[in-house]
Amino acid sequence: MAQSILIDTSKCMGCRACQVACKQWNQLPADSTEFTGSYENPPRVSPLTWMRVTFQEKETDNGVKWYFGNQRCMHCTDAACEIVCPVGAIYHTDTGAVDIDFNKCIGCNYCAANCPFKVISFDRKTDLPTKCTFCYDRVSNGYKPACAAACPTGAIDFGERRDLINRASQRVMHLQNHGSQQATLYGLDEVGGTGMMYILEDTPSQYNLPLAPEVPLQARLWSMLFKPLRIFVVLAMGLGLWTNYNKSRELKDAAKKNKETNPSDYKG
Repeated sequence: MAQSILIDTSKCMGCRACQVACKQWNQLPADSTEFTGSYENPPRVSPLTWMRVTFQEKETDNGVKWYFGNQRCMHCTDAACEIVCPVGAIYHTDTGAVDIDFNKCIGCNYCAANCPFKVISFDRKTDLPTKCTFCYDRVSNGYKPACAAACPTGAIDFGERRDLINRASQRVMHLQNHGSQQATLYGLDEVGGTGMMYILEDTPSQYNLPLAPEVPLQARLWSMLFKPLRIFVVLAMGLGLWTNYNKSRELKDAAKKNKETNPSDYKG
């Protein structure tokens, strides 16, 4: 059954324990940073930062309100990266997470270019894409993702998607009844449903999330028109190899037969 991560942004205090835990567990070096006048740091996901906490502030009648988001791979059901990958290197694991088989990856960067959330980074040193792995190595061994295990406020929950949706629906209703009329569950239906879901108190834009993410048109066209051509390419290559093999065998057989009928031609 599909597993998901649910982040209740109303409980997040922006401590970035999740961000630190991700780096520590995945042994990611420190990233270069810059001062931008915001507490948000680093400014974007990268090969060295697979997830980060985003900071937005908004003036309200009661003063400044902070909105803490969480930017990382969304592990989409309809994953554009998986659709456009020409070699089938991107796939869904048994937990529902989207993972990359680096033994197949050719470094074309189509996945990063077509991600509707812009959360796949391309490592120029290795020519490979990088992103949140959903801590598959931990989850497959019965542990929570590192971010969920590190969260001190219980803002990050992990479990069966169906159970999380039920709990999230109750939490959204509670928030709506206590002043957050725009509270909603993000990730329920977006791009077929996502492995990363968020309880938001305001519009998605306050959390650096697109309002209506979609698989790009070119990705759909690739899936419908061009990707099936891989079958014919593989068949053509196979036919070519088979033809060359048969031709080579025929030449060897002819040489062997000629040697048997004209042995004097092969004497030194």
